[in-house]
Amino acid sequence: MISRIYIAHCERDEKLAQELARTLWAVELENFSFLSKKTVGLSRAELINFGINHSDCVIAILSQEGVESPAVNQEVGLAVGRGQLIIPLLETGEELPVLIRHLHSIRFSRKNYENALGQVIHTIRQLTRLNWLKIKCPNCGEVMTQYIAPEEEVETALLAGNALKTICTYCEQHLSLNPQTLRPILADSAQP
Repeated sequence: MISRIYIAHCERDEKLAQELARTLWAVELENFSFLSKKTVGLSRAELINFGINHSDCVIAILSQEGVESPAVNQEVGLAVGRGQLIIPLLETGEELPVLIRHLHSIRFSRKNYENALGQVIHTIRQLTRLNWLKIKCPNCGEVMTQYIAPEEEVETALLAGNALKTICTYCEQHLSLNPQTLRPILADSAQP
């Protein structure tokens, strides 16, 4: 069962990692990232060690900077050495690091990053059960928990180019969800 994920990324890819973390949060997956944890009294090595040791999976964001980053490569090496499941998110035009070159990667460009996030969720759904979806209503700001749409419904929405539909359990407003990220689509099409 996958319930906790470590996000390996370089400092320059912090926004990509935050977007991934929001998508993982929506499907109730806890995530760790060294760069997002600023804990007094613990060293960088202790934070990385703790995060990878207590995760069921490592997602490595491998942009050009990520592939070249010694820190990201060390995190990937630590995960490989511990036998962790690794899902590489690889920017178009880049090659996987040697230690994980045999793995299948999910390709992304900065323009289609949402597509890659959708593939991450699809991959995780194939490996474990994801039953619940957390949604922060853009109308009332409340966070509700609902059953996640069946995978077939998500795939149908993706193929048709449609949003998933739901209703806020607090304010009872109709909501449209992006079928890739499972996050609400704001009325002006901006993402939360």
